[in-house]
Amino acid sequence: MRRIMATVGCLLLLAAILACSSSPKATETTQKPGAEQAVKDAVDVYVYGYPLVTMDMTRRQMTNVATPDGTHAPMGQLLKARNYPPPDYHAVTAPNADTLYTTAWIDVSQEPWVLSVPDMGDRYYLLPMLSGWTDVFQVPGKRTTGDKAQKFLISGPNWSGAVPDGVTQYKSPTGLVWILGRIYCTGTPADYAAVHALQDKFSLVPLSSYGKPYTPVPGTVDSSFDMKTAVRDQVDALSVDDYFNYLARLMKMNPPAAEDAPIVEKMKSIGLEPGKDFDPGKLGAFDREVIKTVPKLAQVKILEYFKQAAEPVNGWTYLTKNIGVYGTDYIQRALVTAIGLGANRPQDAIYPTSQKNADAKEYDGASNKYVMHFDKGQMPPVNGFWSITMYDKDYFFVPNALNRYTLSARNKFNVNPDGSVDLYLQADSPGKAKEANWLPAPKAQFIPMLRLYWPKETPPSIIDATWKPPAITVAN
Repeated sequence: MRRIMATVGCLLLLAAILACSSSPKATETTQKPGAEQAVKDAVDVYVYGYPLVTMDMTRRQMTNVATPDGTHAPMGQLLKARNYPPPDYHAVTAPNADTLYTTAWIDVSQEPWVLSVPDMGDRYYLLPMLSGWTDVFQVPGKRTTGDKAQKFLISGPNWSGAVPDGVTQYKSPTGLVWILGRIYCTGTPADYAAVHALQDKFSLVPLSSYGKPYTPVPGTVDSSFDMKTAVRDQVDALSVDDYFNYLARLMKMNPPAAEDAPIVEKMKSIGLEPGKDFDPGKLGAFDREVIKTVPKLAQVKILEYFKQAAEPVNGWTYLTKNIGVYGTDYIQRALVTAIGLGANRPQDAIYPTSQKNADAKEYDGASNKYVMHFDKGQMPPVNGFWSITMYDKDYFFVPNALNRYTLSARNKFNVNPDGSVDLYLQADSPGKAKEANWLPAPKAQFIPMLRLYWPKETPPSIIDATWKPPAITVAN
């Protein structure tokens, strides 16, 4: 609601400025041709750059430590999450409580890095590698490369050199790379220990140190950087000048793709060129005032696109294409960045999300109780695993007395006499007899999200729509 109200104010301001520009006095003193086009172009460029700016701001927050801890690690060092993210973890939107992250941020603009993966046995894992623009350019894991021990050389777009024997090269299109590894874990003490043992066998070294003793250099800590405010809020708070200057700097190491040429040309019209500081002086005084509204306008455009991105299916919205690999679908890429940074390719995971129930009303845990009913044999069809996660309206975990943030295939549900299963999404316990099927909700608006890892591609399948997630309804 705060976003919408702020945007309404921006729109009113924009309307007032445009109205003033039509007066004779404004025409004589401030009006510059193409003001409306300047706003449109600037919004388009903002949307285009949103993933890169958000990725780098996320990198800064996640790597701003001297040595690794549970949720941070310096550049070039592995972050080995030993537990599910805590409920106050706001560095990344839509975190999960199904896997333990094994991640790293690396700069491959000067030198490749070598990632070594141990034999994973029969455990589900995946290691998507994201470019600075959030595209998953490679995704080794159980589905694609199997369970055995492997080594990968991750190089920058312009690197050419000898690849060591037994090592597979993956070329990143950008200098910034986020290895966003996930290893399935049931969350029990025994399984935590088993996954920890696997995590400790991973290694990451620069190519120049491969095969040699290597000690990571401690990270440099920027004490002025905000480590508490959610990354999305920090990005959204940037002024238009700060945002476009930031984007220009980032494009030095993370160049636009060849197919981005039209949007790069559009940048020039508002004074932005990759690698150069934003130059608002190329705009007239009137245009410079107008584009101050652009951040709020673009942010609402991104989130509003969720309503258009796909037709709801039983109240759930999800996409099975242009996820993880976006091409020139910039608004889709920005939306995924805003609500689920680090999304996988659909072959690896699909994330049905529901903002409204079967009656097309927003979920409100303060006034309603909800139920999700699965007929016998209609639980989510996956090769990996599935879960349903409870988020607040900003896509973060909901603190609760049970410390339960998901229900999933690993839960032992109470089954109805006819073999069906009811899941209860509500703020208060449905009673001891039903508590195994309870996903605690806040006494406020909330958003449920399904995760289907390695969804089946033969019927019944969510990919070909032969399986559909059931609606969430208000409980009687």
